[in-house]
Amino acid sequence: MLEQMLDVQRGDIAALLDGVSDAQARRRLVPSLTTLLALVQHAAFVERVWFHHRVAGVPREELGLPDTVDESFRTSPSTTIGAVLEDYRLACEHSRRVAVEHDLDEEFPWHDDHVSLRFIHVHMIQELARHAGHADILREQLLAMDEETERA
Repeated sequence: MLEQMLDVQRGDIAALLDGVSDAQARRRLVPSLTTLLALVQHAAFVERVWFHHRVAGVPREELGLPDTVDESFRTSPSTTIGAVLEDYRLACEHSRRVAVEHDLDEEFPWHDDHVSLRFIHVHMIQELARHAGHADILREQLLAMDEETERA
């Protein structure tokens, strides 16, 4: 059930960029670096931090992970919707392969403690759902702004 719910959230994150233009995907409507494109890019980062780094034990440097969460939201002008979606798809596929090799009660280091794979699944469901909610609001604003522009 945890894996299925996580995959539902992963699908919701991937769908954030459906039917939006590059300009819409990059448009910042809040003071933070949060854009639709950045949210999907950040979700790939989160997959790698939790499953590829913590569970699989691959060093962050080897994965090319940025040092801070904020950096995971930074997109370059050359970053495309297609590239971000493909990167996210690959990150999720790898996360699934990593997770299936472990028991839900197996524990992994986290700061000065340990957490179970079960905790990681619940945390990821919560993380992705929160970001999908952010994106729902952004999409609604973007589409309303574009409708208003078209009417003018």
